[in-house]
Amino acid sequence: MLITKSKPFGLLLALATASVAADSKSESSRVKAEKASQVSLEQVVIIGSKDEARTMSGSAFVIDEVELEKFEYTDIHRILRQVPGVYVQQEEGYGLRPNIGIRGAGGSRSEKITLMEDGVLIAPAPYSGPSAYYFPTTGRMTAVEVLKGPETLKQGPYTVGGAVNLISTPIPKQAEGLVQVEIGNDGEDRLHAWYGDSTEQLGWLLETHQHNADGFKSIDRSNTDTGLDKEDYLAKLRLNTPEGEGLYNQVDIKLQYSTEKSNQSYLGLTDADFDRDSNRRYGLSELDQMDNEHASATVSHLIAFNDELSLKTTAYYNDFERDWYKLSGGGKYIEAANTGDAIAQGILDGTEDVDGLKVKHNARQYESYGLQSELSWQVAFVGMDHDLDFGVRWHEDEVDRFQPTDIFNQVNGSLVYDSTDLPSSSNNRVEEGEALSLYIMDHISVNEQLDITAGIRYEDIDTEQKRYSDVDRSSSTVTAENSTSETLLALGATYQLNQQWGLLAGVHQGFAPASAGSEDVDPEESTNYEAGVRFTEENLFVEAIYFFSDYENSVQYCTVANPCDGQTSGSISQGEAEIEGLEFLVNYDFAGQAAYSIPVSFTYTYTDTEITSSSDDGDFLKGDSLTDIPENQWAASIGYVAASGWDTYLNASYTDETCIDNTCDRSGVDDRFLTTDDLLVFDLSASMPLNAQARVYAKVDNLLDDQEIVSRKPDGARANKPRTFYVGVKVSF
Repeated sequence: MLITKSKPFGLLLALATASVAADSKSESSRVKAEKASQVSLEQVVIIGSKDEARTMSGSAFVIDEVELEKFEYTDIHRILRQVPGVYVQQEEGYGLRPNIGIRGAGGSRSEKITLMEDGVLIAPAPYSGPSAYYFPTTGRMTAVEVLKGPETLKQGPYTVGGAVNLISTPIPKQAEGLVQVEIGNDGEDRLHAWYGDSTEQLGWLLETHQHNADGFKSIDRSNTDTGLDKEDYLAKLRLNTPEGEGLYNQVDIKLQYSTEKSNQSYLGLTDADFDRDSNRRYGLSELDQMDNEHASATVSHLIAFNDELSLKTTAYYNDFERDWYKLSGGGKYIEAANTGDAIAQGILDGTEDVDGLKVKHNARQYESYGLQSELSWQVAFVGMDHDLDFGVRWHEDEVDRFQPTDIFNQVNGSLVYDSTDLPSSSNNRVEEGEALSLYIMDHISVNEQLDITAGIRYEDIDTEQKRYSDVDRSSSTVTAENSTSETLLALGATYQLNQQWGLLAGVHQGFAPASAGSEDVDPEESTNYEAGVRFTEENLFVEAIYFFSDYENSVQYCTVANPCDGQTSGSISQGEAEIEGLEFLVNYDFAGQAAYSIPVSFTYTYTDTEITSSSDDGDFLKGDSLTDIPENQWAASIGYVAASGWDTYLNASYTDETCIDNTCDRSGVDDRFLTTDDLLVFDLSASMPLNAQARVYAKVDNLLDDQEIVSRKPDGARANKPRTFYVGVKVSF
């Protein structure tokens, strides 16, 4: 079934009275438990608590507010590295544009996972341009959820790997607020503040998060900093009917606005220069700067018909505008210098003049909007309890590119403006995506031991790319069209052997649509299996899960950040592939006669990938590995928490080297410049209460100051953030 732009809202208004999207099983349970009390619509979860994650039919992980407060991270990479089955690839050290992958699904710009804030799609254009160049401000979040396995079918559209949902600050139940101030090395500082209040029928919240840094890199022959200046503002309003008076209705409004200026570049270093100074930047990148602005609005309505039946509908709108002004084609000098080309090295060093350097306005306007609704129904049928969710989402998005290029010459080590080239058709284009999604998810309690989850999802997607031959856009040509409709199935189960031991198993169909610049490229499709065991006893929790994904077709999205053999738009097919791995998790809390506790955790992920059938064009051969996926990674944490209130924690994380190109494991291939380094990083934190309302903390990121090559794409070697000290204070009132 296709939706045309002339009638989407009329169709959706009809559908909204009968079904839904992106709420959680725990949401319907909360409605049943509280019937006519205030429900946190503006803070929608897809999993719930840690305890709920440990009973789901698939792999799920919740990093709650208590965990986030241990290290006060603002970089989502540092948060997610503790989650088994999740891969992160650092880029600029601050986590501004994260690269997150799940269970082998590609991590470049988090393009193969479903990204949400409060249960709403948050990537700038998840269908027409899936690379997430915007990511919500991590420092203002109160929880992060990671969902894998059969339950991901409910979220969509990317069901191969999984979903990440960020939970924002809720409206408080009474008048209260928070102010947090933090300072660190390299001119880094941040402010996080919020205040809100609630009455029986009204609640509100105002919040800001501001983050600044001078940066830890130095640009040759320049005083330009390499840091960031980011501001984020949020407002929430809740209106609801009085408790106990007829049908319970609630309306929530959420408005968000943020800006960012960051002097970040794609240009890295040669390996030799990296070894001498990993925090150097060549003068060729002096002008590189990201300038962006993001605004979003959501309006949600909940009606609880009775204890068992509720309907929630959300309308959402996201607007993201960016201009990443940066050097294009600098990688060719890196490649040449790595092989000993003295002229290329001189150009990088600024000792050789060169004409025709291209610094492009990578300017894009993203827009996405939609309407989603979910009907939650709890009912007993055939002697079993059913928790049913019926959902629908209509969504549209587009990416508008108009990207002129400025030409500079390097003269005596300085960049001298020469001219401006108007955009070619490839840099003057609009890509659009339109999708209708439907799902049914049934959580069945068969008996006290056995729970079954069964789901079905339908996606109908149309994408299109138009290119313009002139700057006035008087004429256009459709250069790519794609239509996809898929029906996906999922089945999962948990079986409780006794109070300590439980089993889980599941199978679901994975799906990732091709991007809008693709002509007749099939979507990514896979069949995904998992099976595992859980053990729970007092302060101990252990989970081990084996996963296997059989790809009928693996797809790579082509961008400047992750080019496909020179192609920087659209998608390409990589052929058939297999991914298998093991996720292991253990949490234990040593208690010392109530005077202290020592929480310990350890997570490990093993992943093996292989292309099992060569692609038609021969670029991907049987036996090649998929890119950017480490074979081994682990994270460990130990803490000491005193009854008096002070605490200290030590985190360690390790990631294997990864291939940035599918050819690096081939016989006879020189892979010296095709792999990243393995990396072991330690972080240390400590905090103590000043009084009942205030707490002071200190932390050190990268305690041993170990910097390695964590990224090579697209233009050379780049390092992780060096050792950084922070101190901060949080005051609640």
